Amino acid sequence: MTKLMISATFALATTIGVAFAAATPAQQAVRDQYLGLMRMADPTFKDFSPNRGKTFFHARHASGKPDTPDCTACHTTNLATPGKQTRTGKAIEPMAASVAPKRYTDFANVEKWFKRNCGDVLGRECTLAEKGDVLAYLLSL
Repeated sequence: MTKLMISATFALATTIGVAFAAATPAQQAVRDQYLGLMRMADPTFKDFSPNRGKTFFHARHASGKPDTPDCTACHTTNLATPGKQTRTGKAIEPMAASVAPKRYTDFANVEKWFKRNCGDVLGRECTLAEKGDVLAYLLSL
């Protein structure tokens, strides 16, 4: 393969959402469940965006609880390191898939944490698109 062909193949894989090198097969299966649900809701939907997920994860949300205005309040901005729950001080394992291979391997557990954390940060449940984008971001790390 020429360098141009390799570059084009990588660019295409990245564009269509294949570049989740950090994700294990079990993590990818959970992501695929979200993608299937999203495509059932919107058949024209293409794929989740790690970039949108990153923006959402780091954004301040005024509608949540005062001590959790954003995801980084507990999870920090370096997702490869542990965080700390703001109210209890309890340690939180790193969020980056590359250092937490057992995270995001069970759909029901991922849903449980999205429900709890979205309620704290947003004051509501996350949409399916928000969940998928955040998961895509975390699996890309």
